[in-house]
Formats: sequence, C-alpha cells, structure tokens
Amino acid sequence: MYITITAQKLGGNYSQGSADFVDYLEKENQGLDREDKEYFFNQYGDGISAEEVVREIDANTAKLEKKEPRFYSITISPSKYELNRLKNNSEDLKKYTQEVMKDYVAAFNRELNGRLVNIDDIKYYAKIEHQRFFKGTDKQVQENQPFAAKILQLKSDIKKVERGEQPGNIALMKREISKLEKAAPHKQNGQRIVQGMAKEGNQSHIHIIVSRKDASNKYSLSPGSKYKASKVELNGKMVKRGFDRDKFFGKAEKTFDKNFGYQRNFVETYTARKEFIRNPNSYFSTLMKLPTNEKAIAMKILKESGMPLMPDIPTNKVQLALKVFNRLRRGVDIAIKSSSIGI
Repeated sequence: MYITITAQKLGGNYSQGSADFVDYLEKENQGLDREDKEYFFNQYGDGISAEEVVREIDANTAKLEKKEPRFYSITISPSKYELNRLKNNSEDLKKYTQEVMKDYVAAFNRELNGRLVNIDDIKYYAKIEHQRFFKGTDKQVQENQPFAAKILQLKSDIKKVERGEQPGNIALMKREISKLEKAAPHKQNGQRIVQGMAKEGNQSHIHIIVSRKDASNKYSLSPGSKYKASKVELNGKMVKRGFDRDKFFGKAEKTFDKNFGYQRNFVETYTARKEFIRNPNSYFSTLMKLPTNEKAIAMKILKESGMPLMPDIPTNKVQLALKVFNRLRRGVDIAIKSSSIGI
C-alpha cells in the first residue's frame, strides 16, 4: 500500500479552483458510454458527477487566504498482491475508501464544538482509476532514453535522406534502429517502454479530493499540519491542532488487512519503509530474522518493486542500504528458489 497526501498546487499557472484537477481525474472516462464510466463517490452516495464535485469543493472555501490550499489530494495505490485479494476492484475499493476516510478523520488531533472530528465533518469525493501510464521520471523511461534519442535521430536522418537533403543508406539506418529497439533495457510485451505507454497488469488505485474546510465551511482541517498533537490559542480559546500521518498510514494498512483478510509481509508495512529510511541496518537485520518463507516472499516483493521502496531517501543512506541489501540478497536467493510460495 502506497499512500500520498498532496496539497493543491497554487501560484503560477495553477487555478485557484478544483476544475483542472477534477478534469484530470476524468481522463479515463473520455470516449466511454455513460454506463461504462467511473463516477465520483463519497461516504453517502455514488454516481456523483465531476460538475458537482467542482461546485461543492469550490464553494467550501470560506475565509481561506489565496496562498492556502483549497483542497488536498490523497492517492491510495494498493500493490498487485493487495489487489489480488479483491473480488471486485471497483466495489471493493469503494468500500475500502469509505473505511479509510474514517481512519483519516481519526488522525486529526482536533475538536469541533467540543467533540472529536468525525466522518460527517469532512467533505470529500473519490474516484477509482484502473490505468497507469509510464512517466518521464520512471526508471524504465529514463534508462531507455539514450536508445530513444538515437532512434529519434536516425528516423530524422531517414526523412532527410528521403527528401534528398543529405546522403545516406536508409536500409542500413533502419537496421540500426532495429538493433537499438532490441538493445533497450526495458520492454513491455516486446515493445520498448516509452513515456505515455499504459502499464500492464492490474493498476487499480484511488484518487480522493478532500476539502480543506470542514463540511460546515467553518473550520480548517489540514492534513498538511506540521503538528501531530498540540494546542494553540485561537480567538481567546485553547484549541487542539495537528494531523498524525503515521497514525493514518498505519491504520489504513490495518483496515485493508482486516477487510480483505490480507497477510501483510514485513517489507510491505509503512513501519518497515520508515525504518529503511531511518536505520537501514536495523531494517535489514529484521528482514534477515524473518521465517524462511516470509523472507523469501519479502525478497521477491523487493525484487519486483525495486529498491528502495520509499522516495526522497538521502543518498548516503541509499548507498549504505543497497550495499547491505546486495550482500544479504545472495544468501537469500536459495530460500527464494527452494520455497513453495504462491504469490
């Protein structure tokens, strides 16, 4: 499970409203018949249109400064192993979203009118998407880029030769293009991976847009707060503030596991990924102490997902972790090959 919380982008060419973001979430519906489209939903209903989402989010912004985000985006991306536990991707993920948003409000250290924040206090809309596309920042695209540049240049040269602008052997250049296509390190279904190509396999994930203001449009509820739990004086009163992301991420995993009977491996946990960043030696020490079958599954997951599992890790820690990982991996290969694990 990989979850991100991102504030609305402001300034420059970005809009103050939510229309651009909602339009982006409508991309998979383009060209589809009404019955085939995925609509927005929330805690209380389904079949919500993009127009209603924009109207409701943009109207719920009382007393916010121009530099303050009007909404936050939450993206929940289950792994292929987690998705395999679902019987109906869309319906199961909708039910999970409704449960995980209860975990979201529980992570606020905030009282409204003398009580803790609850699910009825937030205004959110969610949407299930089933496709992902390779981006320019993906490792596969970046490592294929030198080959792509040479292929593009050769294709340009072929056109120039055909127009009589320069001499050249077109047949030879086409053979060189064929060699480069075969030599590119990353392919999908025999095709060189390029930016914009749809990723194969089950790619279902959840996008959620949640208003910065509560449902009454009176109180600000920011998951971007730097404070986990504290009090501050506001209008002469001491009020609680803060959002505990660690609590939210950890509870979201447990909610999934409980609802779908998922047996989460050590390396799939948010706690483990944090430990990898903070203390790689401790992370790998725990990994090596796992029972043989669990360790084999862990190593398979790591191999498929790539190391490291978390972004923005300081370079020195990455180098240390990878050095330890490569040394330990050789000793675990036997466990992977000998274990009968059905994942």
